[in-house]
Amino acid sequence: MRKYYTSESVSEGHPDKLADFISDSILDEFLRQEPGSRVAVETLLTTGMAVVAGEVTAQSARVDVQKTVRDAVMKVGYTRANYGFDAEYSAVLVALHEQSPEIAGGVNESEEWRAMTEEERARPENEYSRIGAGDQGLMFGYATDETPELMPLPISLAHGLTRRLAELRKNGTLPYLRPDAKAQVTVVRDGEPHEARETFVDTVVISTQHSEDVTQEQIRADLLEQVVRAVIPAELLTPDTKYFINPSGRFVIGGPHGDTGLTGRKIIVDTYGGAVPHGGGAFSGKDPTKVDRSAAYYARFIAKNLVAAGLARRALVEVAYAIGRAGPVSLRVDTYGTGTLGDERLAELVREHFDARPQAIIAELDLLRPIYARAAAYGHFGRPEFPWEQTGKVEALRAAAQGVTTA
Repeated sequence: MRKYYTSESVSEGHPDKLADFISDSILDEFLRQEPGSRVAVETLLTTGMAVVAGEVTAQSARVDVQKTVRDAVMKVGYTRANYGFDAEYSAVLVALHEQSPEIAGGVNESEEWRAMTEEERARPENEYSRIGAGDQGLMFGYATDETPELMPLPISLAHGLTRRLAELRKNGTLPYLRPDAKAQVTVVRDGEPHEARETFVDTVVISTQHSEDVTQEQIRADLLEQVVRAVIPAELLTPDTKYFINPSGRFVIGGPHGDTGLTGRKIIVDTYGGAVPHGGGAFSGKDPTKVDRSAAYYARFIAKNLVAAGLARRALVEVAYAIGRAGPVSLRVDTYGTGTLGDERLAELVREHFDARPQAIIAELDLLRPIYARAAAYGHFGRPEFPWEQTGKVEALRAAAQGVTTA
């Protein structure tokens, strides 16, 4: 039976993604100056205005938030007043205050840590029990062998299209392109991803902001040749593949001038394109004590290592937390029937080889670094430059799995 799988991506100049980039740029600057900074920053964008609000607790960092915002906008490409939003002249309003002391207390010292004696605190196994989760919530990580980067094919293709649009805009190949753009890809399979005998692209949608003096006919011809065919492998395109290029027609007014932007409003774009569930929290603007971010990264780290180790063709990892507690309240593995061991046995292996306490996650993935603005656009996963994409646990998992009886 044929199944349709659709994912979308948006460019770095999309108003929501620009808001994410600004929030993560502010986070990065605090972490650059003071790695222990606690940051939860939201950005709202509209015509000629950026509003930055949230909570920041730092002892020594002195971040020029206005300059950081303008530098971020400049990097993305909103450099002209006639775009309705530009780096130099748009207003920047800043409303930041310290993190609630009640929340900070549960993060600084977890419930488990407070219950320990001094002798218990000195034990090596309790080293990472000091910090508690900054909130309750559930997070998901996923990996699949359908692409080399172990990501779902539809979201990988969609991100490839928007990245290509940005490349052609920035290098001057297509000078009429403007920063705001979206892409969407529908992939058809005759079954689940791990068992499909046939896979092809059914529909490609691209909407891109452009200058006033270019025709829609030229945009369509250029994007089909230099974007679609440059990104999507020819064997996935068929004579019946449908292409919708700027289907609403003229798209001159874009970015925050055309639509309000807000941090955290593209969470499916950030993750797996709708292939699997998503937890309740967004990523951008949050330091790694916030498990919305760090635990989602760690769940991807776990899932990717399971698939890379050959223990499953697809793996979904769900982890959940209670505010103020270090240890997760639950951890689940679902391999959709593709595991070489039963899911419960694989979950046991995960508990043996992965430490999902927030302080342990931060230490293992080295997360107190200014690496987050780079992740703000084109997805947080499937990109080898990030530590949660590494597969250093593969050999240990394979060796451990050989000693486990199949369920």
